[in-house]
Amino acid sequence: MSMLPWLESPQDFPPINEALDDPNGLLAAGGDLSLEMLQAAYRRGIFPWYSEGQPILWWSPDPRCIIDYDHLHISRSLRKHVRRTKWTLSFDTSFESVIFACTQRGPKEGTWITPEMQSAYLALHEAGYAHSIEVRDGDRLIGGLYGVAMGSCFFGESMFSHESNASKVAFWALCKQLHRWHYQLIDCQMENPHLMSMGAYNISRPDFQNKLTKGLKAQPKHTRWRFDSDLLSNV
Repeated sequence: MSMLPWLESPQDFPPINEALDDPNGLLAAGGDLSLEMLQAAYRRGIFPWYSEGQPILWWSPDPRCIIDYDHLHISRSLRKHVRRTKWTLSFDTSFESVIFACTQRGPKEGTWITPEMQSAYLALHEAGYAHSIEVRDGDRLIGGLYGVAMGSCFFGESMFSHESNASKVAFWALCKQLHRWHYQLIDCQMENPHLMSMGAYNISRPDFQNKLTKGLKAQPKHTRWRFDSDLLSNV
């Protein structure tokens, strides 16, 4: 840990190609979770990930897991489920509830979403950079996800599900909406079986950086998001 660059300001981030191979992508430590620091990190392809009691750790893994609309895979059973369900979807109506639910996923999975992280991403949301998608059964929040948007890039952070398939429906809806809005990059950070089953795939860090650079040139058109309900009407 002592060999890692220690950050004092957003200008201190080292080039991402200096990230460690083991653990994969660990780049720097320190700094804070201010709006300025987080915006600078995401614009460089860097994200924070650490546990309670650790300093803030910053990562840029290689390879990088992403997804795009052309690779999105939705099973027949999930399509049938969406046609039959009475679940409703929305954007940005319960950001704080979504991020809190992500902390409750299990004894290990949500432990990195510390109270400090929750406060920081809530501030990002209030500034128009972080967004949530909610899945409800009636009035009950049963699934969702949250992440950060800049330019035409979306950086996924975490998801949760209280009912089978709820997080998959949230992810599917997100991908369809971002495709309609002509987003160029959906970053999944690191692979897991859940994402890979839906078509996520790995690319090299240089390829990710190229996509990021192109995507950041676009001007965001949506500060507070709304979900187009017709997107899942024909599935």
